[in-house]
Amino acid sequence: MKNLFKLGICLASVMFMMAFKSYRAKIINPIVKLPVKGITIIPTEPLKVGKIELIVTSHQAFLDAIGFRESGNRYDIVNRYGYMGKYQFGRKTLRGLGFKMSKEEFLNSPLLQEQAMHALLKQNKRSLRKYIAKYDGKYIHGVLVTESGLLAAAHLGGAGSVKKWFRTGKVRKDGNGVKITSYMERFGGYDLNV
Repeated sequence: MKNLFKLGICLASVMFMMAFKSYRAKIINPIVKLPVKGITIIPTEPLKVGKIELIVTSHQAFLDAIGFRESGNRYDIVNRYGYMGKYQFGRKTLRGLGFKMSKEEFLNSPLLQEQAMHALLKQNKRSLRKYIAKYDGKYIHGVLVTESGLLAAAHLGGAGSVKKWFRTGKVRKDGNGVKITSYMERFGGYDLNV
């Protein structure tokens, strides 16, 4: 009986091993080599980006654009802070440019206002000439610098504010919260005769 018991255990072991072996044979499949297709190279043309140019407009278009932004191109207007005319000049700025007249004389003379604007543009260009020469056409503090943009910003906040912006990146705002950098962007790219 002992031998019969041993024989049963051996048979069970062999059957177990055969069952396990056939199960593994079902899981492990032979490696099949698939045909490999070659990589096809498609010829392409390199991407070409043309030269980016500013749209250059005239001096008069610049004056009209600034005048429209400042006063709607009205020569007879005064804002709540006392700035006057088409270009919204303050009395202090006019005196600094050598214009000494009454408020009424200034508001009733488009010719005086145009002369004052021309004088201010010349003064600001002289004050900012080194910055214009060095940075015209370059991005500074994320803003494209152009001569007309700098002169417009100087009209809004003064040449000193523009110089400070170059040195520190600090952006001055006027009494209405308008940033000098918005004038640099809005009025950039004009061809000025100053």
